[in-house]
Amino acid sequence: MNTFPSLGSPFFPMELDPTINFSLKDRSSESRPDGDWGAFEGARQEVRDVLEEGSAFCAVDGDRVVGWIGGLHVYHGKVWELHPLVVAPAARRSGIGRALVAHLEDAARAAGAATIMLGTDDEDGRTTLSQIDDLYPLLPGILCEIASLDPANPHPVDFYRSCGYAVVGVLPDANGVRKPDIYMAKRL
Repeated sequence: MNTFPSLGSPFFPMELDPTINFSLKDRSSESRPDGDWGAFEGARQEVRDVLEEGSAFCAVDGDRVVGWIGGLHVYHGKVWELHPLVVAPAARRSGIGRALVAHLEDAARAAGAATIMLGTDDEDGRTTLSQIDDLYPLLPGILCEIASLDPANPHPVDFYRSCGYAVVGVLPDANGVRKPDIYMAKRL
């Protein structure tokens, strides 16, 4: 069983449990203006949705969930979509997110998946992509130039790159004008 180096906490397959103590309002580096991630029932529904279509694992510290990750099985299970990755604010930058990603990769590999993919939104202008008025004529040449602009407020694309993921595509106006969704993937 995997453990977190700083917390000594195990990974557990997630199941719906009314005693689970976590909230999606603590979603890693992202806000959701279109949904109530903070409500307990909203969090339980997100877990339900992931479990219906894939796998989920949580990290615990004592009796408290400090992070969870979901993997949706797509393309007949040959690809898993990492969605979502959530780490409690007090537990961030402690290796939990990276450990959850590695655990999901191991589970996907064991299930016969060849690739993990994900989408990471830029709804608040933290990448160079949001600074361009019309991305469509510049694709695909611009993909290799994606970078965070503010080291004090990094974008999840930096984290996923550090885990070995590469940018494989962009949907320029996925979340509104100049608010792209950045697609990333990694071969297992």
